[in-house]
Amino acid sequence: MKLPSQTIGLAAAVTSAATFGTSGAFIKPLLEAGWSPAAAVTARALTASLLLLPIVLFSLRGRWDALWRGRWRVLAMGVIAVAFTQLTYFAAIRRIPVSAALLIEYLAPLLLVVWVTLTTRRLPRPAVLLGSVLAIGGLVLVIGPGALEAVDPLGVALAFAAAVGCAVYFVVAARPADGLPPVALAGAGLLLGGLTLALAGLAGLVPMAATTGDVPLLGSPVPWWVPLMVVAVFGTAIAYASGIFGGSRLGSRLASFVGLLEVVFASILAWIVVGEQLTPLQMAGGVLILAGIAAIPAEPPVPAAEPRPMVSARAE
Repeated sequence: MKLPSQTIGLAAAVTSAATFGTSGAFIKPLLEAGWSPAAAVTARALTASLLLLPIVLFSLRGRWDALWRGRWRVLAMGVIAVAFTQLTYFAAIRRIPVSAALLIEYLAPLLLVVWVTLTTRRLPRPAVLLGSVLAIGGLVLVIGPGALEAVDPLGVALAFAAAVGCAVYFVVAARPADGLPPVALAGAGLLLGGLTLALAGLAGLVPMAATTGDVPLLGSPVPWWVPLMVVAVFGTAIAYASGIFGGSRLGSRLASFVGLLEVVFASILAWIVVGEQLTPLQMAGGVLILAGIAAIPAEPPVPAAEPRPMVSARAE
């Protein structure tokens, strides 16, 4: 029996949220060992792009025209969704608490709802409004009500810029593929994003620092590359590829709300890996996020571009 496209898309989007959730718990040992956030993200993106490279080449199988047709999606994915979002987020957490920056960044689903409302000049359906209220309320509970106390205007602005970049990610992921496989978009975008971050580091725009000693993980010292590889494989390569695949089937709005599950999975992994306890409020928040996602109706699929007719060069 063939599964419906939206069921497959939902499974991919949940996989993406779960694997994205590994990032915090496994990057934290590197940061505590002296890695700068920008260095960790750059290494993560470039390593993931190299891991995906054989799969990207196989998926394209010489069809480089698909990569050229999708160049604007690749550019938006690499420069905005990967590099810009990470740079603005890490700049934000230097000024406001991490919880506040996360709360603002994950307002991306609401930004998409507002954008659609403004561009279509139609109010969202009641189910969308209900789902938005439930999901964002749950997000506040999972991250912590104290996140609402951020007061640094520049920090808030930077976190809001990260939310815009996050919204762009979901929009780009949901666009018609036009022959470009999701894994190719993910691999090319991560490579471009990693190179952009590396250039920003070389230019002195962001601090780059890394160490090569052992780091503590699950109570034991391990080589520095172990947590990096976990994040590169699961929290980056699989996360981006499955997220793009899921977004193309669910639409940007529903995929962005499913993406809120990342904070739930991240909290669970932080509890398992680094011993951060889950509170009853966080558990209740996770339930509210699930309820909000369940209330959001799916979008009709975006029609693919019509194939261009072949025009003969022969004179009539």
